[in-house]
Amino acid sequence: MMVKNSNIISGNAKILRGINRGMILNIVREKQPISRVNIARITGLNKSTVSSIITELIKEDLITEEVDKDQNIGRNPINLFLKLDRYYVGAINIDSSITYIAVADIDGSIKSFVEIETESKVPEEFVKTCVNELLKLCKKLKIESLEGLGVSVAGIVDSEKLMVNFAPNLGWENFNIGDVLRKTLPGIKKIAIENDAKASALAELRFGGYDIDLSNFVFLSVGQGIGSGIVIGNKLMNSEFKASGEFGHMVIFEGGELCKCGNNGCWEAYASDRAIVKRYLAKKTGRLDHVNDFFAQDIIDLAKNNDPTAVEILQQTGNYLGLGVANIIKAIDPYVIIIGGKVTQVWDIIYPEIMSVVKKRAYFGRERNIKILPTSLTTLPRLVGAATLAIEEIFDGYKIIA
Repeated sequence: MMVKNSNIISGNAKILRGINRGMILNIVREKQPISRVNIARITGLNKSTVSSIITELIKEDLITEEVDKDQNIGRNPINLFLKLDRYYVGAINIDSSITYIAVADIDGSIKSFVEIETESKVPEEFVKTCVNELLKLCKKLKIESLEGLGVSVAGIVDSEKLMVNFAPNLGWENFNIGDVLRKTLPGIKKIAIENDAKASALAELRFGGYDIDLSNFVFLSVGQGIGSGIVIGNKLMNSEFKASGEFGHMVIFEGGELCKCGNNGCWEAYASDRAIVKRYLAKKTGRLDHVNDFFAQDIIDLAKNNDPTAVEILQQTGNYLGLGVANIIKAIDPYVIIIGGKVTQVWDIIYPEIMSVVKKRAYFGRERNIKILPTSLTTLPRLVGAATLAIEEIFDGYKIIA
């Protein structure tokens, strides 16, 4: 039995050291640059324990130290940083149309990435194709091995069993993606799979640029569908059947547009990239089907150039997004909602529409100040999210030592 007193955890010595090691490594990641003294103060651990673990981490090239040369003080403190350009992880983001494959450093920075067309009909073969592209990328970067691999998928994912339970936009159901990856990449022991929106939330939490409290927030990923990742108490929320945060399939119009999931009136049938294209084509040509090589990005680019139809369609999208956001606020009551996706490129168009609806529908007449922000991640959040999944495996206190 373990007993936790303040920040100090007692129990089996090996487990205890692993937990403390993971805790110290995470503090360096989040607070760098930071001294040994400050780590001891934050953790409540004695200085000798901190120094011993720091020595191990330096020997393993996970962290590095640097003297802070300040002429205004006597003895210059030694600060600790993550050691970069030493350990790398692979990242794969699988969406219904485009799949992104990358190599990242342990600070979440993407070293290089490629994109390929998603071929989802035979999932086993497509995953092998993704792995081959990843290995090509490693060879190009002269990286001999990866410490881990993270995969984010647009769908309901069982992260413990490494299963894709249901991905309607991919046509996948009960696909054991972890089994394929283990067989294809036997040398990689740390493999993590997660829903793309949940992975994006984790990336925003760990590597985002906002200097605000993100202990309780919702990340909305707007793409071909709409997904969400919910963070409560600094932890990613999951659920019994791994389907928490599937707000894209909440019904906002009973008997409305047919959704990919088979139901009518789902939120993503109105506010996703696919819905943007459908409405624009209906407005311009009277057609409801997609024109080849015409995407939401094309409409966004037209709106940037003040095309009135594109602006109108995106304003409608902001309105529809506001309907769903208002429901999320009433259900979750988060401190922040962060939105990722192509639509954030025209934040000046969609944000006022979102807020107009939210103010009317979300607060029950009471004044509230929930922040609604575009993602701070400059690279694709779902791809950084995939990398973050693998990085979390490396930083996990229970798994970082055998």
